[in-house]
Amino acid sequence: MAFRDLQQFLAALERQGELRRVSAEVDPELEIAEIATRTIKEQGPALLFERVRGFRYPLAINILGSRRRIEMALGREPGEIGRELVRFVEQVNPPSVKALWRMKGQALRLFRSTRPRRVRSGMVQQVVEAPDLDALPVIKCWPQDGGRFITLPLVLTHSPLNGRSNLGIYRMHLHGKDTTGMHWQIQKGGGFHYAEAEAEGRALELAAVLGGDPALLLAGVLPLPEGMEELLFAGILRGSATTMTRAKTLDMWVPANAEFVLEGHVPPGERAPEGPFGDHFGHYSNQADFPVFHVKTVTRRKEPVYPAAVVGKPPQEDRYLGDAVQEFVNPLLRLVRPEIEDLWAYYQAGFVNLAVASVRGRYTKEPLKTALGLFGEGQLSLTKCIILVGPGVDVKDFNAVLREVRQHFDAERDFLLLPRVPLDTLDFTSFEMHLGSKMALDATPKADRPPLAPASVTVEARRFSDEISGWRMLEDCLLAVQVSGEAKATLQRLASAPELAGVKIIAAVSQDVDLNDEMELLWGIFTRFDPARDLQFPEMRLVGASPVYRGPMAIDATFKPGYPAPLEMDPDIVERVTRRWDEYFAK
Repeated sequence: MAFRDLQQFLAALERQGELRRVSAEVDPELEIAEIATRTIKEQGPALLFERVRGFRYPLAINILGSRRRIEMALGREPGEIGRELVRFVEQVNPPSVKALWRMKGQALRLFRSTRPRRVRSGMVQQVVEAPDLDALPVIKCWPQDGGRFITLPLVLTHSPLNGRSNLGIYRMHLHGKDTTGMHWQIQKGGGFHYAEAEAEGRALELAAVLGGDPALLLAGVLPLPEGMEELLFAGILRGSATTMTRAKTLDMWVPANAEFVLEGHVPPGERAPEGPFGDHFGHYSNQADFPVFHVKTVTRRKEPVYPAAVVGKPPQEDRYLGDAVQEFVNPLLRLVRPEIEDLWAYYQAGFVNLAVASVRGRYTKEPLKTALGLFGEGQLSLTKCIILVGPGVDVKDFNAVLREVRQHFDAERDFLLLPRVPLDTLDFTSFEMHLGSKMALDATPKADRPPLAPASVTVEARRFSDEISGWRMLEDCLLAVQVSGEAKATLQRLASAPELAGVKIIAAVSQDVDLNDEMELLWGIFTRFDPARDLQFPEMRLVGASPVYRGPMAIDATFKPGYPAPLEMDPDIVERVTRRWDEYFAK
């Protein structure tokens, strides 16, 4: 079924045992975040906190934090929606009267679902009031956060140049009763609209929608091509048009069935400190200046539910959202890049830090051409590391990927480094916001090279350095070592050791990374190094202007001075939640 609004979806979740009510009073500062984080790690239900200390509105969290809840929201598997759109495109390509007539029923359904339905008023405008953001149960997620943050707003803007809308999720740091930060990261549609308005010296009108229906929320997460409107795509996901009503103080239409709408504007040239904030890379993002949102009016339901989410060290709710987005988008990606069989970005590494593409290489170096294309493709352009493997390889299985690297990757011929290129706003490893480096590893089979025969590598890593406290070998390809202190000299000794010549990657991580936990290991490696700064090979030289690399790739992924702190919950909060756990879920 198509869900009209958030509360209807929550009721359906409760009927299916996918939502638990918490009637005990809870604190929005840290306590809710700790409860939600534990629930997500245990693959638990959505939570509805009925009594948030100091506030009148209930709070829903972990709404889409499971595969089953994603499928309930969409009525089917995410990938099926993408495949259906691909089938439609293929059926009408090349376009002809016969093809269009054959697909007329599907075309009519798409037209009806993507065209928003406008109504005179909606439930979200049952109450119209002056802004008082302190009345909302906005949570503080992590101890060193710079304050309370609205973490699940659907921010609606329109381009001043062509009027097209953008709907995206950008955190909002509460600055006062009627002002927030607006965290427009690099490569975000709302940020592009603001840049257009600011170039003309104009304020950008903005509506922050809190508590849209699940299709609207998923559409806001989708990395659609610039200019493609999420409001229209929400109709495709839902199977019915998005209902919109005219805003009270803005020249725009807003979702009629939301819980709250914050109407206001972002002036040109105004910036204020935003953050720190515990982010989905598992570290704090540092304080920085961002635009300021001035709220003019709040509209809401008479009895609204406030939505929230927690991000932090994986796994969190965004794991399921990100996985669903990939399953939906991948069939569409193959329309424009037919050589790609499959693509997967790893939630364990914060999605943008590691992606694996299965590629059918039809000519020499086509896989690296594909990597360069992906490095310039919308949100994928923020990817830091791409590993290319051949067809038939399960890109979601990191051990299978390592086996391909072991057999088919040679650093001298198959490694590509791109220094000083755009990076995700949240990436801290280059010590320079929005700027860093990327790398691609071509581990596809090569027509002119037989695969290397598997060979077992036995190593006593501690003998190379007293600073090595633990190690783990994965698929005789990746040697991960726990290092205390500075890792460069240790990595040099390991990478130059004759008995490790067949190992393709040696990664040094810090003591806080559990080598025996795959999630921890991928997080510990791929969120903590910048390729240009932190990679070394036993042999590195220039032939003309071309770099030559030989031997194992050594990655210094240790925690370095100047990195923002990793996320850790306040021990007192941990103790409180442990003590009260049965109280939260008492029947």
